[in-house]
Amino acid sequence: MWLSGALASQLGDAVLSFGLGWAASAHGGVVAGLVLSAVSLPRTILLLVGGAVGDRVGARRVMIVGDSVMLVVAVAVAITANWVGTPPVLLIVAALIIGTNGAFYVPSQGSMPRLLVTGDQLVRALALRQSGTQLVSMVGAPLGGVLAAFAGLPAAAGADALTFAIVLVVLIRIRPRFAPGPLDERKHLLPEAAEGVRLALTTAAVRSALLLVAGAAGLILPFASILIPQLARDHAWNPSFAGVLVGAQSVGTITSTLHVSKRGAGARPGLVGLVALVGTGAGQLTVALSTPLPLTIAGAFLAGAGTGVFVSSLSPIMLSAAPVGYVARVQALLTLVQSAALLVTNNALGSLAHAVGPGAAIVVSACALVGCAIVGLASAPIRHLAPVTLQPGQGRGHDESL
Repeated sequence: MWLSGALASQLGDAVLSFGLGWAASAHGGVVAGLVLSAVSLPRTILLLVGGAVGDRVGARRVMIVGDSVMLVVAVAVAITANWVGTPPVLLIVAALIIGTNGAFYVPSQGSMPRLLVTGDQLVRALALRQSGTQLVSMVGAPLGGVLAAFAGLPAAAGADALTFAIVLVVLIRIRPRFAPGPLDERKHLLPEAAEGVRLALTTAAVRSALLLVAGAAGLILPFASILIPQLARDHAWNPSFAGVLVGAQSVGTITSTLHVSKRGAGARPGLVGLVALVGTGAGQLTVALSTPLPLTIAGAFLAGAGTGVFVSSLSPIMLSAAPVGYVARVQALLTLVQSAALLVTNNALGSLAHAVGPGAAIVVSACALVGCAIVGLASAPIRHLAPVTLQPGQGRGHDESL
């Protein structure tokens, strides 16, 4: 029930995000850049505080408040845009609220699966969420484009409001099975956020998985967003074939995550994830070096399949290795370090593709992914740890109802 509501909300967010970007582009590049920055800047600055709030008051409560706020904002944007159009001030104010809300919402949303299921069920649940997220990313932007083309920003905001209403009803109805107990010592939010960072740095399993997932994300995500389009231009492929490669990668991810959601990742998900990461590197290498187009498509599929198994295997270790009262803070830190890694690798791989060619840049990315897997194999926590199994009610220390 929660996953259905969460995916509906993500679809609405994708539609509204496209609608805001499209409306902002009508005012020129400067306004479009300001709108994007208004979303990302408060989300980045407040992310660790948002994780501390999620652990203090409960992920479900934070998400209920966040969805309520965004329901009001989406309705207000729809009504205002229908009345006065899309002036830059409306777009920037809406983006600031969305970014600020996201800083508190994202860590709690990331921690919710740990509060609902555990053990091998956690592996399967996260795999199912990953496949759903991939499907949403494939259809969200096109759906947003259709709504923006035929009805403008009011329709996109109205659709987002509907999805927030759906997830709000879901959150009110469900009750987490594994709620954290009260904090031993109530502190200010900043010290509590710092405590989450300290725990991640001093807990071997959390630290190892955090660094590995962040490093892998920094090498996997630019492959589709930067390197495949550059490679297509370098080989004089038409844009539609570049889209086919990105689509093949997404299909590979969906296929593998659905398989994990049905079968699980086995008793050693860390080891399975590391082997899958090697497969991701092999897929990228195939795309970089292949001449026959069917083999290139197969390489993109393999890269996506490896990514799906890697994420589905390592994410449960991240969630289960952290104490239940720190899960939202660890999720906030994971999001932050992935963003920092992408800030470096997007520019580094883009510059490398410009200097020596996209094919060489993909080879470097693939070799770096294999290097990450080798480093992971040297880490005992990654090799041996499996998700912790809790019994329903274990860790429950406060009432999660409103």
